[in-house]
Amino acid sequence: MRAPLIILPLLTLFASCSSNPSMTDSTFSRLKQLDQTAPTALQAPHREVHHGRSLDDPYHWLKDKGYPVVDDKQVIDYLEQENSYYQEFLKPNQSLADKVFAEFKGRTDEEETSVPYVDNGYEYRWFFRSGEEYRTRTRTNLATGEQTVFMDETALAEGHEYFVIGDWEISPDNRYLAYSFDTAGDERYQVRIKDLKTGEYLADVLSDVQGSIEFSSDGSKLMYSLLEKDRWHSKYINVHVIGTEQTDDKAIYHEADDGYFIGFSITSSKEFIVLVSSQGERQESHILPADFSGEPIQLVSRDEGFQQTIDHAHGEFYILANDTHKNSRLVKVSDKRPLKENWETLIKGSDESYLLGLKTFKNFLVVKSRDLGLEKIHVRGYDNKHHVVQFPEPIFTAGLGINAEFDQDFIRLNYESMITPASVFDYEIGSKRMTPRKVQKIPSGYNKHEYQTQRIMAPARDGEMIPVSLVYKKGLKRDGSQPLWLYGYGAYSATINPGFSTMRLSALDRGFVYAVAHVRGGAMMGYQWYLDGKLDKRTNTFNDFVDVAKHLIKEQYTSAGNVSISGRSAGGELVGAAVIQAPHLWRSANLGVPFVDVLNTMLDASLPLTPPEWKEWGNPIESADDYDLIASYSPYDNIAEREYPPMFVSGGINDPRVTYWEPAKWTARMRALKTDDNLLVMRINMGAGHFSNSGRYGRLKDYAEEYAFMFLAHGIKK
Repeated sequence: MRAPLIILPLLTLFASCSSNPSMTDSTFSRLKQLDQTAPTALQAPHREVHHGRSLDDPYHWLKDKGYPVVDDKQVIDYLEQENSYYQEFLKPNQSLADKVFAEFKGRTDEEETSVPYVDNGYEYRWFFRSGEEYRTRTRTNLATGEQTVFMDETALAEGHEYFVIGDWEISPDNRYLAYSFDTAGDERYQVRIKDLKTGEYLADVLSDVQGSIEFSSDGSKLMYSLLEKDRWHSKYINVHVIGTEQTDDKAIYHEADDGYFIGFSITSSKEFIVLVSSQGERQESHILPADFSGEPIQLVSRDEGFQQTIDHAHGEFYILANDTHKNSRLVKVSDKRPLKENWETLIKGSDESYLLGLKTFKNFLVVKSRDLGLEKIHVRGYDNKHHVVQFPEPIFTAGLGINAEFDQDFIRLNYESMITPASVFDYEIGSKRMTPRKVQKIPSGYNKHEYQTQRIMAPARDGEMIPVSLVYKKGLKRDGSQPLWLYGYGAYSATINPGFSTMRLSALDRGFVYAVAHVRGGAMMGYQWYLDGKLDKRTNTFNDFVDVAKHLIKEQYTSAGNVSISGRSAGGELVGAAVIQAPHLWRSANLGVPFVDVLNTMLDASLPLTPPEWKEWGNPIESADDYDLIASYSPYDNIAEREYPPMFVSGGINDPRVTYWEPAKWTARMRALKTDDNLLVMRINMGAGHFSNSGRYGRLKDYAEEYAFMFLAHGIKK
């Protein structure tokens, strides 16, 4: 998928821009191109014909023919020229980037530690040592009191430019630690297994792993998904017997269709593994005993054409299914006779309540919903009695934290809002009491009462009302003079929740309003909200974003030409489309790992992530209508000779989700066609992938540079 980790930036308002001492006198000055000549990419003729339509792509050569190996000298030279040009921009502005980074770091708890949790006789926690990029993980034996470090991520990362833990698991007998890790950013993981009794690593090494792992109930086997060689796609879920060679591993599940993603998870009861194949709105689920014995049993067929979330307790499967209503219903069925005809509805589907998540416990189950755009946590007993958890703010983000044990009388919740730092609570079911366990520490100081957040509704051009989450510093003057940062995503039903960001404070304190446009393609207002932003309704997403900006301008939160926009991955596509549709509205645009070359990517069935995504974007290979629709909005294909705002573009050479050539081709074509002298820079990470730098400080430095670009575009130099 092209749905990335989304880190929301920022915004607020202290007063009008003219009263902000960090602003220049020229409110609408632009960030101009450098004196140094910008790189010019070679144009090489390349034409394809589909459905009688000609598709010319003079920058097709930027896709290395040897991909996923990228070693074509001409390609590397161009990317390095762009990086050098970016460094030329950064040099005179390094002090601003450093200042912003120092602000980010000053709000970072150098020795942050987690809330401990108990699992299978041990108490687990993690912490950062001062100055370190990665976590140290410990566990304490509750019977003996002995504490040990079972995983030191800083030590594991030593010698690697990039290092990320994908997943880790402790075997049910508490003997083994297994973890997956990535040292290239390409999301092709290795797995190592450590004997926690001896402290020694086993000889077992698993390669080409998709990321997730799970032990069998007796701890003798490990389940994983195997990536195809040279393709970031998995067709097999394998079982590895500890102490044997990976070549001896057996496939427990095979997906023959290239158009489906596969995955697995263990139920809360720890009795079953759920195996899933999914393609857009269509999903198929099988169940397997947790000891990995026998053959998987189909619970739901893909032919049924709907999605499911499955958990288990007390001899019954509990399922969220959107078969009878797009917003899903809750059903249960015996694990002895789990046929669909035996399903019993517990909560009916509703236009007002979108059922998002499910988790079972021994004495109750928890359902998360979003009711008309507002989140709720429902606690439901197996006797059907239920209540809703009460939170202190009307607009917030809440979800289940780590609830490792099936038998517990509380639920651990994560909570935040746009002005409330990330918090952890334990909610006691019997007393309905909320006990705070952790509030995000901000060492440099933070007073939430200096800031204000609100939810407004903005009219789209077709009459739909689009939710917008806003945060700004108190004292906002609605006179149109303040800068505004608008963020959006709008794909895969992913919803940008109104959460907290310490980074965002750097913009809020410089006079920005921060806005999240909850556009169609996400699911803020229910599952239909998602359906109304995909396939033949895809352009609703882009129109919503532009119309939200126009409404904010009309309501004088800002003014035309004083709005900066940003998005990552599919959100980068959104920003690219907005730049094409209404370039005059934007002060600057940040396209992070942007999915901007939609038509070419959906025409390339050799890319492993393309066939599964035809249900999201359309299949232009088979359908002329899909071809024409995608061609009408694909940002890369719609760049024309005209003026555009300053742009910051980023990518990763090892990115398997949005391949490096998408930002590179966008930048090359934009340079050739734009008629303005506004600055366009591209930063390609030559040692990472979709999620930029690894480590907490490496990523902060990346974002500090992006903030500096935006600030400079608005004339803010301090």
